[in-house]
Amino acid sequence: MAALSLHVLPVDGGASLTDNLTAAAGGGDTAPTGSGRFLVVANGSGGSITATLATPGTVSGLDVENAAVVVPAGKTSIIPLAKAFAGANGRAAITYSGVTSLTVGCFELGT
Repeated sequence: MAALSLHVLPVDGGASLTDNLTAAAGGGDTAPTGSGRFLVVANGSGGSITATLATPGTVSGLDVENAAVVVPAGKTSIIPLAKAFAGANGRAAITYSGVTSLTVGCFELGT
């Protein structure tokens, strides 16, 4: 898995999300989780792609279901990187059903 870099968006605006996107890794990516952090998934392919975020936690001994977000062809989705997705290393593990023409980026709202 490739480790996505965190891009902090300036408070005064003017930042481009698309300038900070990178090709999704075939084996998946990791991203830091936390308040104000989110993943951008831009699907430039001709078909829908599913981004799956592992949810390593449990509730009353039961596994929490992974989050699967379908990104339609030609569309961009924003997925909050909540603490619920944090693995032992504090990063979310993200896999994709396909990576052709898929770009992603990890961002944080500036304060």
